[in-house]
Amino acid sequence: MGWVVVYIAPNRPVARMMRDLLRREGFLVTMRPAGGSKGEETGNIELLVPSSEARDASELLTRSLAQ
Repeated sequence: MGWVVVYIAPNRPVARMMRDLLRREGFLVTMRPAGGSKGEETGNIELLVPSSEARDASELLTRSLAQ
């Protein structure tokens, strides 16, 4: 199973909020700093899901962000 980036958050608080949304809907989600930064509160954070769930997770995020 490969992991796919479905969202890049501008900071860790936003990443946590989006991660929690995905988890509430049953997605397996992990986060990692984008661009090799290490655990900073600022800076982009990637949200990843298993490749088999990427399309559904992306659609959920798109609908959520459009509201």
